[in-house]
This record gives sequence, structure tokens and C-alpha cells, in this order.
Amino acid sequence: MGSAAAKVPTGALKARRHWHTFRLSFRYHHHHHHHHHSKILSPVVTKVKVMREMMMVRMFLAEFISTYVMMVFGLGSVAHMVLGGTYGSFLGVNLGFGFGVTMGVHLAGSISGAHMNAAITFTTCAMGRMSWKKFPVYVLGQCLGSFLAAATIFCLFYSECPARRCLPLALPASSEIRADLTFISGLHVSTASIMEHASGQLVVTGPHATAGIFATYLPGHMTLWRGFLDEVVVTAMLQLCLLAITDKRNNPARQGTEPEVIGILVVILGISLGMNSGYAINPSRDLPPRFFTLIAGWGTEVFRDRNWWWVPVVAPMLGAYLGGLIYIIFISSCIPRGLPAERSKEDHRISMLPKTPTQPAMTSSLTPVSVYPDNRPTTLASTSANDPIHLEPF
Repeated sequence: MGSAAAKVPTGALKARRHWHTFRLSFRYHHHHHHHHHSKILSPVVTKVKVMREMMMVRMFLAEFISTYVMMVFGLGSVAHMVLGGTYGSFLGVNLGFGFGVTMGVHLAGSISGAHMNAAITFTTCAMGRMSWKKFPVYVLGQCLGSFLAAATIFCLFYSECPARRCLPLALPASSEIRADLTFISGLHVSTASIMEHASGQLVVTGPHATAGIFATYLPGHMTLWRGFLDEVVVTAMLQLCLLAITDKRNNPARQGTEPEVIGILVVILGISLGMNSGYAINPSRDLPPRFFTLIAGWGTEVFRDRNWWWVPVVAPMLGAYLGGLIYIIFISSCIPRGLPAERSKEDHRISMLPKTPTQPAMTSSLTPVSVYPDNRPTTLASTSANDPIHLEPF
């Protein structure tokens, strides 16, 4: 009886065997299914990573080339003012930088937003509108472009000083031997190369200084902290106006005119506020050329003069951030939401041309500010002459 009772019923035994077989089969198929999906997803993940890396490279190149173009035009105009006599002027410097920015936006607006300014990139990231992972990519491209532009201008305006003209700087500036006098269209013009301007010397300060062609230096009537305040205010004005130009919810520049309007903004800033500190308003514009002058022969004086070098790096960062906050708090937050802005613009638009099929909207930001990355095209594989410029609004 006992042995009979200990026996397991045949039905229960079969049920256990079926359950054990089912579990083994489930584990095998689950593992095989997961492994199969991993094999399928692996190439997709790899492709996404490659595309992301390629996008970073394109953004780097876009910032590099656009900043290079802006700086060549800008520094070239300063060289004309310092070396070219009547060929250059302070107005010419403002126009050179302003329309240099315009050309940079045309070049890189559809790819990176054409920041060309580390302070603008910093503000975009600080406001959470762009990943901090892109910050070093943008800034590195900007700095390399700026450094190469300084080297280009140095090569173009540098020449060895002839012995007859490399006389001591103590000679009067009006000496006929010191100046290269030419007559063009009846105008008496005094021109010189970088070496001839200071009689074969590379000078940082004084009436024969040439380091100012490449970076900003504080004038005698300014103190260090007044210069700091000046850079903060001017950069804040730049950022504030940029946001107004590119904010589609407000009253932005007309489609297709953003690069020109941004260039005019830079010209206006220079004409009205550029005297006190040279309106660097851009760490990428000031620091790399300063490093170039350090290694090109001007020496450590380019960093020691009045301890100014750090102000065009720090002050624009602070100013751009304050300008962004001011716009968001006092302007953007006050714009009524949900209004048919586009329809209203169409109703009040006066057309001078016959109707044509509408083109894709151009979103803008300058060298400046991209803040709604959703507006940027996700595919950057190809651009054509008919593609719009995408400069993300703040």
C-alpha cells in the first residue's frame, strides 16, 4: 500500500514533462528572438552614430568657414584703417565686419546656424536650446577659422621693410623718408606694410602699433572695468536685437533678408558703441588672433597690456546671456500666444511682383542664436542653391 501511494499519477508526470519542455522552448526562442533583433538593430545604431558624427563634422566645417570669411573681411578692413592712410576708416571697419557677418550667414546658415561667435553659442546652450555636446565643436571651428584668418591677413599685409624706410621711430611722422607716398586720382595717400608702419618692429601699443589690427586693446581714456561693462552692454544689445530679428512670433525680418539685417545690426553697433573698447563682442573674434600675434612676433605684451585680454572672452559671454534673458522675460513672454500671425502678415503684405508658388519658410538666427533646434533640418546630406537658410529663432 505504501509503495503504491508514493507513486505519482501518470497524468501529473506527463504534465510536468510538458511544462519543462515548454520552459526550455520559451527560453530558447526568447534568446534567439532577442539575438536576432540585436543583429538587426546593430547596423541601424551604427548608421545613426555615423550620421551623428558626420553632422558634427559638417557643423564644425560650417562654423570654421563662415568665421574665417567674416574675420578676413573684418581684419582686412582694420588693416586698411591702420596701414592704408585714406584707404581705410572706422566706418570701413564697421562695414567690413558687418557685411562679413552677412556673408558668413549666407555660407553656413543652413548647416550650423552660422553662430561665428562663442558668446552666442554659449547662450544657446545655456538656455537649453542646443546640446552642450555641440558647444566645443562650434567653438573649435570658430577659433580655428579666426586664427587662420589672422594668419591670412598677416601674410597679405606683411612685407620686409626696405633699409631706407626702416629708420628709428623717433623720426617725425611727417618725414618724407618714412612714408611711402603715392598719388592716386590726385589724392595724397600714405600707405605701408605691417613692418614698414613701425620701421621694422612689431609694436603692441603707441602711435605705430600694429597688434590692434588683429585684436582689441583698451584705449587710454578707458579703465579695465569700464571696458568690461562696455563689452557686456554692447553684446547684450547684439543678442537682444538678434532675437527680435529671428523671432517668428514677434516682428522678424522679412523672409530672405535676415543675413543683411543682421549685418546692418553689426554696423550700427560699431558706429554707435564701438569707440570705447573696439566692440569685440565675440571671444572667437578676439582670442585666437591674439594668440596668433603672440607667436608671430609681437610677444607676450599682447596679453600683458593693461591685463585686458580676458575681458573680450568673459564679458561677451555674460552680456549675451543677459540679452537673452531680457528678451525672454520682457518681450517673448509678453507676445500673445495663438494669434494667426502668419495670416496677419499675409493680409498686410504689399506685393510688388506677380504671384508665384510659395517657397519654404526661412528660419533665421545669425551668427547668433539658434534656439529652437526643431526648426533645423534634420537631414544635412545635401544643400542646393534653392534651399532656404535655416537659422533657428530663439
